[in-house]
Amino acid sequence: MLEVGCGPGFFTIPAARIVGDEGHVYAIDIHPRAVQRVIKKAEKEALPNITATCVNASDTGLPDGSVDLAFVFGLRHVAGGLENLITELHRVLEPGGILSFEKTKGPEEGLIEEVKRKGFAYTEKQGRIYVFEKEGE
Repeated sequence: MLEVGCGPGFFTIPAARIVGDEGHVYAIDIHPRAVQRVIKKAEKEALPNITATCVNASDTGLPDGSVDLAFVFGLRHVAGGLENLITELHRVLEPGGILSFEKTKGPEEGLIEEVKRKGFAYTEKQGRIYVFEKEGE
């Protein structure tokens, strides 16, 4: 599982509990202080299944097809641009992997079309969360 723009770990910690010993959460952010907060929280909660890294989401450094779920919640600005982010998420997701995206601004149709152009199928909307599945391969 990959959390893009993890901030202080609001979603990271619950996600790590959900996936348990069988899963792993990669939490990334461009702000070093945010990443340090996640690391401290993970240590305090004794959650060894979290890897928090200070990287740009457009270049995660993760291997191709290495995650089954990526989520982008609460991210108001995408460093490197939305198009580059979606390209990178397509690369790191396994075939059939899920991308959950919280829409924060702009027209709904624009977001859906941009993500679809990058090789995802739009599957559903739950409140402000748009869910896509990686196509192909």
